[in-house]
Amino acid sequence: QVQLVESGGGLVQPGGSLRLSCAASGFTFSNYAMSWYRQAPGKERELVARITSGGGITNYADSVKGRFTVSRDNAKNTVYLQMNSLKPEDTAVYYCNAIRNYVSRVFQYWGQGTQVTVSS
Repeated sequence: QVQLVESGGGLVQPGGSLRLSCAASGFTFSNYAMSWYRQAPGKERELVARITSGGGITNYADSVKGRFTVSRDNAKNTVYLQMNSLKPEDTAVYYCNAIRNYVSRVFQYWGQGTQVTVSS
């Protein structure tokens, strides 16, 4: 069955770094654009970063530009989010998302999330 499994979250001090990973299985990973979303307590889920199926195009939320980098390894069916210069406002549950538009249908999958806490 389809699985997206995030890992790499944890507690980090302000200014620190974390690298999130999302391992995919059960679908053709290289056909899907991959995204990272986050949701802080009391807030709506927001898009953090997106990478196209081939990895050639990336997009970022303004709040993370210059600090976060999304990448993927289609041979390993894995997408990454390198997070540098972390701030307390980056604290949230981070979710991996896979999406594909095919023959007028949208195929979309979500991971279970990984907690990132930025605090001193």
